[in-house]
Amino acid sequence: MTEIYDLGIAGIRSGIDGGDFTAREVAETFIARVGAAKPLNAFLVETPEHALAAAEATDKARAAGETLGKMAGVPIGMKDLFCTQGVATTAASHILEGFVPQYESTVSANLFRAGAGMLGKLNMDQFAMGSSNETSAFGNVISPWRRNDGGNSDLTPGGSSGGSAAVVSGRIAPAATGTDTGGSIRQPAAFVGITGFKPTYGRCSRWGTIAFASSLDQAGPMAHDVRDCAIMLEAMAGFDPKDSTSLNLPVPDWETALSSNLAGKKIGIPKEYRVENMPAEIDALWQRGIEMLKDAGATIVDVSLPHTKYALPAYYIIAPAEASSNLSRYDGVRYGLRDLPDGAGLQDMYAATREAGFGPEVKRRIMIGTYVLSAGYYDAYYTQAQKVRTLISQDFDKAWNSCDLLLTPTSPSAAFGLGEKSDDPLAMYLNDVFTVPSSLAGLPAMSVPAGLDGKGLPLGLQIIGKALDEQGVFNAGLAIEERAGFVAKPEQWW
Repeated sequence: MTEIYDLGIAGIRSGIDGGDFTAREVAETFIARVGAAKPLNAFLVETPEHALAAAEATDKARAAGETLGKMAGVPIGMKDLFCTQGVATTAASHILEGFVPQYESTVSANLFRAGAGMLGKLNMDQFAMGSSNETSAFGNVISPWRRNDGGNSDLTPGGSSGGSAAVVSGRIAPAATGTDTGGSIRQPAAFVGITGFKPTYGRCSRWGTIAFASSLDQAGPMAHDVRDCAIMLEAMAGFDPKDSTSLNLPVPDWETALSSNLAGKKIGIPKEYRVENMPAEIDALWQRGIEMLKDAGATIVDVSLPHTKYALPAYYIIAPAEASSNLSRYDGVRYGLRDLPDGAGLQDMYAATREAGFGPEVKRRIMIGTYVLSAGYYDAYYTQAQKVRTLISQDFDKAWNSCDLLLTPTSPSAAFGLGEKSDDPLAMYLNDVFTVPSSLAGLPAMSVPAGLDGKGLPLGLQIIGKALDEQGVFNAGLAIEERAGFVAKPEQWW
């Protein structure tokens, strides 16, 4: 019999509905898993009372014969970027230490309305700025995975949604929320062997989600498999008048429409993604992915996205520029940290608060962003980057004339050791080389686990779709999932 902690969203929902166990039993199982997982440093705040209250409501509703929500009885982890009413929310930064929101983010409110409970708030890269979860003010999240070469070095779970990735992979939570600005759902999902989905920009409300780069940030699900991601995204998504970028469109029934039959579909293989010095294992995995999609009935075509090489430089101008604007609100006046030296004036307080509250990577990006927006450099950098962003979007539009979806690797490598790249920001930024272009274009994309490298670590494949074609992305992901047969999970060492 499968243990409760090995079940995902669909399995838990089915078990509760069939009377195999109660929602309270599910909540208690995962609360115990959270308590035993402290060595991973994945949770910043634990909220067992929230998970138990939601479970009690689910059991009561089931006993009364009421229709249960899509996430009823499922306890989840919440990335600490989502404001949760009455529960500390810090974005893993000292500058927000002590901040307890008096309101609920739209995404978390939607999930709770669908019956989900919350196990706690998850560690992450500070203000979602990072690819390895090493920029958190509260310490690194440690991946539940280990290399099979006998070494016990701690590995990154990816970032910025590192806590989310670690708890889902380690069976500490059946699912978790993530946010993706340039790859922060997909890259960590690939590193730990789970499925992560970034929807079309605007599908999920950004209201109540602490901002990094407002034109790029998008919430999404991280779960065991494609079906679980479809269920969770249905609960998360929807129009929100409080977010001016929210799409006023109905939420499709993605779960019901799941199909791995890709007959008649054309899958594009962008030649520009065959980057210099690509590891042979990544290239071989990509080729296996192509064969899997052929087996599912798809036709494979070569496509060109000629401006891909400019995506990372453009992203690392646009995202820091928006961050420098968004993070200017943290000044020590209204909430969070306040550092007020003796005899200091207002400007001194601003400077001291930000010096003490922001970490090195956040400061680096604020400085970059402030520079590219400054007089004399705005047109040379920021305006040019926005033009490049338009060209990248046009590349995708042209590609859709000859294909329906794109297949690429998710990340240029498997998970690396903590500390291996933290001294080289450029090497760290290159982790996002395959995920950033679709973020700049606002397109739906997902990572599906498809194999292991030579050291036994997970590798993922990415599917990118047209705007609003989440269904196509889900279906191609399901085709890969069924054929890859990925069942590996980390051995518990913590």
